[in-house]
Amino acid sequence: QVQLAESGGGLVQPGGSLRLSCVASGFPFSLYAMSWVRQTPGKGVEWLSDIDSRSTKTYYADSVKGRFTISRDDANNTLYLQMNNLKPEDTAIYYCAKNPNVFPSRSWHDYDYWGHGILVSVSS
Repeated sequence: QVQLAESGGGLVQPGGSLRLSCVASGFPFSLYAMSWVRQTPGKGVEWLSDIDSRSTKTYYADSVKGRFTISRDDANNTLYLQMNNLKPEDTAIYYCAKNPNVFPSRSWHDYDYWGHGILVSVSS
């Protein structure tokens, strides 16, 4: 069965960096676009970034553009999110998600599988 397992979260000070990883199994990882989203009690689900199946195109929300970088290692079935210059408002549970096609979906509602999520806390 499809499994997505996030790691790399934790507590970091403002201005710091973290790298999230998402190890995928149960499907041909290289054939699908992948995404990162986050969720907070106050803001709900926020889409962050997409990467297509060939790593030729990446997309970012305005809130993280220039600070976060999405990438993938198809040989190791792993999706990454490098997060730099973290801010307190980045505090959330972060999820990786599988898209149903080679190209990113229009909405996070269309993702067909999600990881369990990992907490990122940004605080001094």
